[in-house]
Amino acid sequence: MVSNETKGTAAQDSGSQQLLKFVVELGPLVVFFLVNARAGIFWGTGFFIAATTASLIASRMLFGHVPIMPLISGAVVLIFGGLTLYLQDELFIKLKPTIVNSLFAAVLFGGLAFKKSLLKYLFGDVFALTEEGWRKLTFRWACFFVCLALLNEGAWRFLSTDQWVTFKVFAIMPITMVFAISQVGLLQRHALAPPTDE
Repeated sequence: MVSNETKGTAAQDSGSQQLLKFVVELGPLVVFFLVNARAGIFWGTGFFIAATTASLIASRMLFGHVPIMPLISGAVVLIFGGLTLYLQDELFIKLKPTIVNSLFAAVLFGGLAFKKSLLKYLFGDVFALTEEGWRKLTFRWACFFVCLALLNEGAWRFLSTDQWVTFKVFAIMPITMVFAISQVGLLQRHALAPPTDE
């Protein structure tokens, strides 16, 4: 039988790991913001690419794998960041969030069209939900990614470059966290009951 102390230690380790993952994934955005503020969008993009690469390597070394969503996002950063620097056109790095979020939305909606809740394959080891729960959660996140893509389209078209970078770093992350927290009710309603020990 597992003691309460052992459970508490495991929960603490899990919380520490989640915090470390958050720091590793947030790091490139902070680097992007700071370098852009001091040296402009092109230097910011260059450091963003380097920091994203370092973040992916750090994830592999610290956690043994690279989560699929940061991996896809990182690949798009490398491609569109590279185009930004090569062509000296900031439009490409501004389009990156639109493309990434649209891609995530398309994949999730596509999975639902084939009756596959793809979030289950990504987070099935974190949450235990009913099939209806996974379907609803996947649909909501797909819709949210569409909203993020539309937000970015409005932001880069109507804000200055510095304002867009600030919006990307300091608005998108809180919006995403608020949305994630708002799904707690759904997670609770559709949680599978843990198996009982006989």
